[in-house]
Amino acid sequence: MNDSAADPGKDSAAAPGKDTIQSLVRGLAVIRAFDAEHPDLTLSEVARRAAIPRAAAGRFLRTLEDLGYVRGSAGSGVGRTFALTPRVLELGFSYLSALSIPEIVQPHLERLSREVDESVSAAVLDDGDIVYIARVPTRRIMSVRITIGTRFPAFATSMGRVLLAGLPAAALDELLAASVLPSLTERTVTDAAQLRAELDRVRAEGWSLVDGELEPGLRSVAVPLRDRRGDVVAAVNVSTSATRDTVEHVLERHLPALQQTAAAIDAELRLV
Repeated sequence: MNDSAADPGKDSAAAPGKDTIQSLVRGLAVIRAFDAEHPDLTLSEVARRAAIPRAAAGRFLRTLEDLGYVRGSAGSGVGRTFALTPRVLELGFSYLSALSIPEIVQPHLERLSREVDESVSAAVLDDGDIVYIARVPTRRIMSVRITIGTRFPAFATSMGRVLLAGLPAAALDELLAASVLPSLTERTVTDAAQLRAELDRVRAEGWSLVDGELEPGLRSVAVPLRDRRGDVVAAVNVSTSATRDTVEHVLERHLPALQQTAAAIDAELRLV
């Protein structure tokens, strides 16, 4: 990549509005001059990549150095180099820490839905239910309309089983002891021992597929979402119709795409 092709300052300063503070635009351009391919830059290189005069680049670098966002190599003169410090992460952390899980997952769900051409959702656990927190529907595949806040029994759903499997053993024991396992369809698992065995499998393999247990003809596959501590905080799934997709197709096509999406979401959740 040449410097002219990766000029982080030019885009931001190309068309300033009437209220634009030019010094702020230039200061941000100096920060953006650094990237993975250019972690250490001389003053002249910063000026060129930020598209600002060398004297201005020097003033911004000295200011950023005083604030702790940039460190300079020992010595002075034309050979001195500069690099960003970890403190620049603070600039993005305030934004990320203000985001909720639904805001983080929604754009990922939209991309996943376009990729698999199916309805995709995210949910969290609330006692013995799942609660939908984000959703991208493509077609109606259930007799009830699913919206944000819709609740279903966790034990009979793919997202619910992922969330249950992510609970600490004591919390899971307490929840299941207080739960009723009604037969929602002829396929619903209502035996506690059989459900526990399935949750053990989900915990070991990292995904759950539920076929017609919540509603006849509804198939869904789900995987967990984890925070920076590795705790399961939510689940995402792909739902489809049994008349349109076989179980094999769901596992061979939808599950890998779902796992990739979850990994991308996890990467963002680890920053929050």
